[in-house]
Amino acid sequence: MNLKDFKALPNTRVVNGAIVLEHPVIQHKLSILRDYRTGNKEFRECVDEIGLLMAYEVTRDLKTNSIEVETPLAHTKGVTISSDSITIVPILRAGLGMVSGVLKIFPTARVGHAGVYRNPDTMQPVEYYFKMPKDIANSMVLLIDPMLATGGSASWAIAKLLSLGVKDIRLISIISAPEGIEKVAKHFPDVPIFTAAVDEKLNSHGYIIPGLGDAGDRLYGTK
Repeated sequence: MNLKDFKALPNTRVVNGAIVLEHPVIQHKLSILRDYRTGNKEFRECVDEIGLLMAYEVTRDLKTNSIEVETPLAHTKGVTISSDSITIVPILRAGLGMVSGVLKIFPTARVGHAGVYRNPDTMQPVEYYFKMPKDIANSMVLLIDPMLATGGSASWAIAKLLSLGVKDIRLISIISAPEGIEKVAKHFPDVPIFTAAVDEKLNSHGYIIPGLGDAGDRLYGTK
């Protein structure tokens, strides 16, 4: 994945090394997510829709195969892609909110699960679950973490995937903090970061400012 290729695309720019997707529809739905008045149902729907839209954008370079198609009137040429070669890996639990949207684009993609939480005292990632499909090394992995805050969870997940031999990892986050981008980019410069916004900073508790609050709590109605 070449960052220079994305600089030339409409509604896309590179900020601090992250590829910011500024499509008007993505940005519109992001504003709904930020609003504290947005309820759980609408929040879930917007996260799902942003997942679909971002998945479309980050896979622009998918390889296609030529095929013959018979329309009701004649034969013509077409193309096909294989979503079997794509693995979606949400970082639990908030990442689950984007999975169904991505699956609408790639319905036969496989799904792995990376369970990790951030220790509130040390702000370090603590692993509790990691299960991936077999032969994941041959997949394009769409790693989903809606909030790239400190970068600890994403870095942990990337390191685990690399240990399995995965070569094509694409990190997808709705909102990113400069600190998280810097951490991932420093340790994994070959992993592109796709985001809808790069926010101002982290607060003393490791939350993104202005952000949207706790994505998991707003998805599932917990606190």
